[in-house]
Amino acid sequence: MTPAALRAFCLSFAAVAEETPFPRNREVTVFKVEGKIFALCAPGEEPLKVSLKCDPEEAVRQRAAHPAIVPGWHLNKRHWNTVTVPGLPPRMVRELIEDSYDLVVAGLPRALRLRLDRA
Repeated sequence: MTPAALRAFCLSFAAVAEETPFPRNREVTVFKVEGKIFALCAPGEEPLKVSLKCDPEEAVRQRAAHPAIVPGWHLNKRHWNTVTVPGLPPRMVRELIEDSYDLVVAGLPRALRLRLDRA
C-alpha cells in the first residue's frame, strides 16, 4: 500500500478530515472523524507506518501475532498500535484502518453517529 492509497482509503470514510496539526512536525498527517483521531502517519517516511486506535485486548493479540504491529509510538500504548504497512498484506491494513475508524465512531455521541449513518 502506497502513502497515496493509504490517504485515499482513510478519506473514503464518512465525515473524515485530514490535518497536519503539529507545527513542529508538518510531516505527520492525522485523519479525524468528527474531530477525533483514528489514524496518524508520516507519508514521506520509509517504511510507511500508520498508528491506529485499537481495542486494548485486540491490540495485544495483534502485536503477538504480527511483528509489523507494535505499541503506538508516542501514543497511549494500551489503545494505539503502530503498523509498518509493508509488513502486512494491503487487505489487512485496510481492515485495521476500518476497525480504528469504527472504534472511534462507536465512541461518538449518538446524534453524531446517526448523522454519519445517513452520510
